[in-house]
Amino acid sequence: MRETRGVVQQLQGALNSRVLIEQAKGVLAERGQVSVDEAFTRIRRYARARNSRISDVARDVIDGRLDAAALAELSLGGAWQARP
Repeated sequence: MRETRGVVQQLQGALNSRVLIEQAKGVLAERGQVSVDEAFTRIRRYARARNSRISDVARDVIDGRLDAAALAELSLGGAWQARP
């Protein structure tokens, strides 16, 4: 029973992360005027460059701590900066 609860918690966490990522892709696609696929690529690149979880970067995009321009800079070879 305890093992089942653990699996349920893991699945719920994965679902919550997925929802955050999908929301961030939409926000970034709209604000950055890029496709949803390109939005995800930018989020993923940013996370990898910062050794961060994609869901954490997604939360920063949704909360406005990280904007489309900052994510676009990586694609253009520039420096990345999150808003304070």
